[in-house]
Amino acid sequence: MVFSSLFFLYVFLPLCLILVWSVEKTKTQNIILLVFSLFFYAWGEPVYVILLILTTLFIWGCGILMSRARRRKERRTALTLAIVVSIGSLVVFKYTGFIVETINLIPFINIPVPQISLPIGISFYTFQALSYIIDLYRGGIKIQRSYYKFLLYVSLFPQLIAGPIVRYIDVEKEISHREITLDGIVSGIGRFVVGLCKKVLIANHAGEIVNFCLESDHFGQISTATAVLGILAYTFQIYFDFSGYSDMAIGLGRMFGFKFLENFNYPYISKSVTEFWRRWHISLSTFFRDYLYIPLGGNRRHRLRNTFIVWFLTGLWHGANFNFVLWGLYYFVILLFERKVILPLHEKTPKWIWLVPTFLANVFAFSIFYFTDFSRLFTFYGRIFAPGLAGFMDLEARILWRQHLVFLIVAIIASTPILPWIKERLHGYKRILERSRAIGILRTAFTLLLLFTCTASLVASSYNPFLYFRF
Repeated sequence: MVFSSLFFLYVFLPLCLILVWSVEKTKTQNIILLVFSLFFYAWGEPVYVILLILTTLFIWGCGILMSRARRRKERRTALTLAIVVSIGSLVVFKYTGFIVETINLIPFINIPVPQISLPIGISFYTFQALSYIIDLYRGGIKIQRSYYKFLLYVSLFPQLIAGPIVRYIDVEKEISHREITLDGIVSGIGRFVVGLCKKVLIANHAGEIVNFCLESDHFGQISTATAVLGILAYTFQIYFDFSGYSDMAIGLGRMFGFKFLENFNYPYISKSVTEFWRRWHISLSTFFRDYLYIPLGGNRRHRLRNTFIVWFLTGLWHGANFNFVLWGLYYFVILLFERKVILPLHEKTPKWIWLVPTFLANVFAFSIFYFTDFSRLFTFYGRIFAPGLAGFMDLEARILWRQHLVFLIVAIIASTPILPWIKERLHGYKRILERSRAIGILRTAFTLLLLFTCTASLVASSYNPFLYFRF
């Protein structure tokens, strides 16, 4: 089930909200949310609910053992067991086929590749469970003695499938006691609808452009301009797809009394790749920083090694394919180059001049991310860096650019903080606007109009994937 499906919007979510809002006790609300969350996950793959339950039960049990341990060695053993089992489960289901295919590259070896389906969201809920057990070991949180509360934390449907990666420490108090307020509901609905618009009105349209440009039957003969349009569209598709999902998750959390941290902060206005990764998928980058990079030594010792390990695993986390590994290593190299060469130049030049080079560096990274087939990736680079092979622009490219130029401009504006900036400039009129009943009515009407527009788009189109479901 996806947030942008009609069943979720008009059956699942309203029913869940009505039941949760109709009771006052947090315990009863938690039970309702847990039942709906497990149903939400089981909607597509019922069998993998068992894996989710068993994984969380084992990690919760390791936490109980850790709390009862008297010696540090026993606590470390419980932590090690939890990490081995959770990472082992992730490796088995996500990387077994990739490992076998890699071994088969050795001459005279031909092992049958097992066909194991990837449980949706396993990368996200595994990291969430790990954050709990590691923080417990470090003493940063208290033991959660209720298994159903721990299962609710891991399986809470707003963030279960594609994040953001919510750490237990951030919702520890809200699991046991939270307050659902009218302001939270209103702001949550607004944030959810904004995310839905990002997904349905921008990401889905960008995805259709990507499919037409980069998945066409005559891909080998496309012009440079068509290839550029395709990768630009993908750059906006993946941003609005994932940030839209994060917005919807944050909005849903507010409706139920949870406060999830931000996961995106306008990454395409970054003036360096380092800044980009402080703004893009914040929950993942901070997870690797706090639970891997710093424990390995961070900047204090073996910095190069630590950075390499983090980016190798970041790439591998995104998918069981060599292109994702290459994508991670690309960022390792470019960040190293940036730290040694580019960042010192920032002190001597206006920072705004680095906006376009940074954006192009990330577009290049997304080309590696997109093409899982290296032969198609090299064909794409042939079109980009050798325009003479198929021409820079043909008739098809002219038509495509003419059709989608306005959309690209809208996507560019929507990916920048221009609209929030305008809202901030109107801050002086905030009290007047808040007192005006007409403004409240107009705001509600506008939200309903956006929801209606998204609904109409969903009814009219069959294209509605979430990119990060496969990660």
